[in-house]
Amino acid sequence: MKDRKLINLFYLLIVSSMIFFNVGCSSDDNTVTPPPATIVESEELVKYFEANGDFINTSAPAMITATDVNTAITTGANIAIIDVRSATDYAAGHIQGAVNVTIANIVQYYKDNNLSSKEKVVVTCYTGQSAAFATSLLRLSGYTNAFDLKWGMCSWAYPDRWNATKTNGQTNPITKQTTANAKNTAGSLPTLSTGKTTGAEIAANRIAAVGTEGYGAASIDRTTLYANLANYYIVNYWPVAEYDQGHVEGAIQYTPKSDLKLSTFLKTLPINNKTIVVYCYTGQTSSQLVVFLRALGYDAKSLAFGANNLFYDTMPGTKWVDTECKHYPVVQ
Repeated sequence: MKDRKLINLFYLLIVSSMIFFNVGCSSDDNTVTPPPATIVESEELVKYFEANGDFINTSAPAMITATDVNTAITTGANIAIIDVRSATDYAAGHIQGAVNVTIANIVQYYKDNNLSSKEKVVVTCYTGQSAAFATSLLRLSGYTNAFDLKWGMCSWAYPDRWNATKTNGQTNPITKQTTANAKNTAGSLPTLSTGKTTGAEIAANRIAAVGTEGYGAASIDRTTLYANLANYYIVNYWPVAEYDQGHVEGAIQYTPKSDLKLSTFLKTLPINNKTIVVYCYTGQTSSQLVVFLRALGYDAKSLAFGANNLFYDTMPGTKWVDTECKHYPVVQ
């Protein structure tokens, strides 16, 4: 009897061990470790921009005229003026109260000096184009009081650069095409590898990178463009009716504030086979747009001086005229 009890106890221990083992294995088998979260950084970034003001599709271009800036100065308005020209040209003559800041440092300067407390932050340059680029860096960073001085210092006191550009467009005009060109088939967004996981973090990283590259990397002149038009995917950033009046040969029409959304035609832009060249009327709107595109990872450039430097006499839209220069005083 005693032996039988020992045998039964032995069997009971074996069965208990097997049950414990099976339960343990079952528990292990049912534990699923989720894979690490993966995101498409460029898509996350577009969604972030669109959910946080959607600057490109709502407020761009953010500009202010020389007349309005002068009024703000004379009435003592709470504004800040940032001049992104070279230190030499700034020293030779600048707007009263303006500070000289490089484009690469403009976002940090804004933060360090609490410029969100200002009614407006006006960015100026030579012609309004590099200032537009800098303004877009600020706007995409969430700073909604930043504005580009329209036409830059040409509208304030020094008109020569725009006068020369207008003359070039008149004496050496470009032949316009009137037939429409089709957009690419929609594909993918560029690949970004910042290592960041949130839209805000990716935006800060990419805006800093684009600012460091600077306006020079984001612009192209008409001579370079026309050396081989086929090398570029040319974006005409005008309404359809004006595009139909005549455009750069091969240019594809994209409607401002509409066609470069995630839900519309953003993904029709090429990501690896052609540089994108965006042109508008003056190069100021396109300079603001290419900051957005370059932040997303596109190889995008703004055509310097826009249509004013191509077919000035017959172009629609905004033209530089001598009366744009107000000849306001400068200080040294």
